[in-house]
Amino acid sequence: MITVENLTKRYGSTTAVHDVSFTVQPGSITGFLGPNGAGKSTTLRMLTGLTPPTSGTATITGKRYADLPNPGRVVGVMLDAAAQHPGRTGRETLLLNASLLGVPKGRVEEMLAAVGLSHAAKRRVGQYSLGMRQRLGIASALLGDPAVLILDEPANGMDPEGIRWMRGLLQDFASRGGTVILSSHLLGEVQATVDRLVVIGGGRIVANGSLDELLAGSGTFVRGLDPIGLDQALTAAGLNLEPLPDGALRVDGTAERVGRAAAAAGQILLELRQSDGAGLEDLFFQLTTPVAEAA
Repeated sequence: MITVENLTKRYGSTTAVHDVSFTVQPGSITGFLGPNGAGKSTTLRMLTGLTPPTSGTATITGKRYADLPNPGRVVGVMLDAAAQHPGRTGRETLLLNASLLGVPKGRVEEMLAAVGLSHAAKRRVGQYSLGMRQRLGIASALLGDPAVLILDEPANGMDPEGIRWMRGLLQDFASRGGTVILSSHLLGEVQATVDRLVVIGGGRIVANGSLDELLAGSGTFVRGLDPIGLDQALTAAGLNLEPLPDGALRVDGTAERVGRAAAAAGQILLELRQSDGAGLEDLFFQLTTPVAEAA
């Protein structure tokens, strides 16, 4: 489990992270979202012992990262896939890490196969594409068979097949009791992968909860046989709505409330569901605009 309590980081008169608290439970994947400069990377660096906090604590399985006897056997970390030595081969990179972690050399070949790099094991990392370096970084994070994964932009540079592969890998890891926190700017992929969200804006937590709970407030998608009549009926019921180009409506309200209002007005519905696709994107911008952050 990851526990962050009242974490603050100041650089002179600038507060990069202010009183941040959240937990990541075993068996879950938590998306850590925020715009550039919001404090994501600083928080992850404090969590992994790379940046000392001004105040507050960050622990992994109850201990600070620096206090773990062999951190790589407990938590796998990938904060920068480009930080690998370009002159080493993929296999040499993992062999060196295996030696540091004290894991058998056979684990190296297992991880190369798991991330789809067996064919490129003898190539130098400098010749890898960004997506391949991401795969190698994930292999390094998994090498010590950790219970926790901390990943910063793991899908960056991956093609659609690679993103789908990574999603399956992380969901399988969590289904076996693993704990995952990842940051990403690919909001659609985050929505398809995670089950919880922590959103940071201006150095403060602006949202923290399950994906379903947070998206429930992003609205309902509804389409009726009589678009104009449905619009009037929902407006009369006090619901805020947004007409969409295809004649459907995005309504600020639950599906149940929208359905009841339509039924009371005798409107025939053709489609009624939670707004998706852009739901997380809409939520993200609602939470991280300067006005929302100030509130």
